[in-house]
Amino acid sequence: MGRTSIVNDVSAPLSRSEKSNSVTPNSVAIEKWVYGGEALARLDGRVVLAPFVLPGETVRLDVEEGIHAGLVEVLAASPERVEPPCPLFTHCGGCHYQHAPYTFQLARKVEILREQLRRVGKIEYTGEIETVSGPPLGYRNRAQFHIADGRIGYLAARSHTLVPVTGECPISSPRLNQALAEMRDRLSDSRFPRFVHSLEIFTNETEIQANALEADRPVARSFYDWCGSTIAVDYATSFGTFRVSPRSFFQVNRFLIEPLVDAALQGAEGKTALDLYAGVGLFALPLARRFQNVIAVESGSSAARDLEVNAARAELVMQTERARVEDFLPTFAETPDFVLADPPRAGLGKSVVAQLERLAPPRITIVSCDPATLARDLALLAGYRIERLTLIDLFPQTYHLETIAQLVRGS
Repeated sequence: MGRTSIVNDVSAPLSRSEKSNSVTPNSVAIEKWVYGGEALARLDGRVVLAPFVLPGETVRLDVEEGIHAGLVEVLAASPERVEPPCPLFTHCGGCHYQHAPYTFQLARKVEILREQLRRVGKIEYTGEIETVSGPPLGYRNRAQFHIADGRIGYLAARSHTLVPVTGECPISSPRLNQALAEMRDRLSDSRFPRFVHSLEIFTNETEIQANALEADRPVARSFYDWCGSTIAVDYATSFGTFRVSPRSFFQVNRFLIEPLVDAALQGAEGKTALDLYAGVGLFALPLARRFQNVIAVESGSSAARDLEVNAARAELVMQTERARVEDFLPTFAETPDFVLADPPRAGLGKSVVAQLERLAPPRITIVSCDPATLARDLALLAGYRIERLTLIDLFPQTYHLETIAQLVRGS
């Protein structure tokens, strides 16, 4: 897609009569943002989705087959539109919302969350949705970079085309940007393995951890030593230091790790707690300070090892289960006082929900990275009602959002 142009002498959306007299055949009015990073419009009676636009704008689209359209030109810009902080915006596939003020992004994400609950789960949630946010730039501590023809960068949206990053990425942390610049310099060095096609870099703002994601053959340890990569990163928080190995998951927003945990564990108390999809113990460690018995369930071998190390270093006693949640829950008979579930994007699913209904804990908190699968799971949890919803904006400038759903037993 070419660079988008904006007609600056039009300060307000076209009126209804002006729209009907438009000479541009694919001129449309943008209705609203929808989940997935695009906005909804209607053209000749059918729905189309367009990127990089704002509600209320009139735009010209390149409509191809299917539902997705390309933005050609903004004919009437919204007064909310701002200059993106990154010159690669609209080219790189990483960000979707840099053309909107951050407060605008947050408000629309709340609307999108409500719509997903209503459309997917048939849930009309009218209560307040609190938002927790941090700085909208410089937040990422982890990123994946692709390498081709001696260049490093990101992929364009829905494409395998490399968009080289020659400067800094505005949403990445200072140390991550420094690591990117160092890696860019290494590309011209004969020691750089040409068979590596993508890398992930993770940092605690002091150490970095590099990991080859795509390579034609195994990468020697000497490459990582040359890059100054540590085998495991120690990530310090106020409630513990977490060892994070290369194949272990850890939250990517360096500003919101502690607020995320505080919000998720609000009101959590009792004797026994289950931490499902426990990872390296981000929730399990603080849970072990609140509950007499904590059972942390994690299927990934790398994350499970990190979890055990992190619990031992913090001198916390908990039971760790290296198992899939789907396999563990049917073997568990006790009714816990509290369940914390932080599932992958696919959500809990029918089998896990059925086991939670069987166990009938008085309180369940779901930490979800996908509002659609969250809505599906909440609809299945018929024995529970939503006590509180909190939107944690872990991914500013993108359509992604994290939701904490706090549930209590009862219809």
